[in-house]
Amino acid sequence: MPTRSRPTRTGPNPPTEVPDVSEPLDKAAVRERVWDDLEDSGEARFPFPPHGRIPNFAGADAAADRLAEQPEWERATAIKANPDAPQLPVRRRALREGKTVYMAVPRLRDEECFLKLDPDDLADYDAATTVSGSSKHGEQIGPDEVDRVDLIVSGSVAVTESGGRIGKGEGYSDLEYAVLRDLGLVDDATPVATTVHERQLIDGPVEIGSHDVAMNLVVTPDRVVRPETGDQPTGIDWELLADERLAEIPVLRRLRER
Repeated sequence: MPTRSRPTRTGPNPPTEVPDVSEPLDKAAVRERVWDDLEDSGEARFPFPPHGRIPNFAGADAAADRLAEQPEWERATAIKANPDAPQLPVRRRALREGKTVYMAVPRLRDEECFLKLDPDDLADYDAATTVSGSSKHGEQIGPDEVDRVDLIVSGSVAVTESGGRIGKGEGYSDLEYAVLRDLGLVDDATPVATTVHERQLIDGPVEIGSHDVAMNLVVTPDRVVRPETGDQPTGIDWELLADERLAEIPVLRRLRER
């Protein structure tokens, strides 16, 4: 597991505190605590409840605006983004700035496992960037048709100040990264960002596996955190994949045969 050092950041607000523990926190427990906190504080936004999903939050638009001020965003021409509600303003802003957006087909279930949103080919950016609209307006393509990705934007349930991300627990975000890495479309120099509410940013160690993708750029409505992370996963860890998942995802079978 790569060493994660203390981050540098801008902005006045401290991270959300977690109980002082000597052992890393269990991801499942952190998820429940963050979901409950967003709901109880009134900071969660539609869709409700926040539980069981990448939670939408008050200030998602402001976080997207702050992300767009960063040099990693300004340099990017092709972005791989998650399809969840809190990153909707990120996807829309990317298209409006002429950036191509790639999204994974849910659960990578098809041979053509990515959706390409090309701003030059779309008439309605708002419709094309919703979960249902992306499949209708986007072009479904195979992994060989994906351009090199300049920036990845991931949704998170929680993230630590050292860049450790906690997702919904299904593992697809990390798997999508691994597929892109195996195809040579991303590498250690490809920045990975997430936009979250301040309450989703936690101060404490969390169980991080060798397959977990670290966040290089954590953006809230109020500040930017830049963790100094180690190397990212180098590709698919075949030993972690169950036979059922291999059977369900055509691109995995193809890459394994290759």
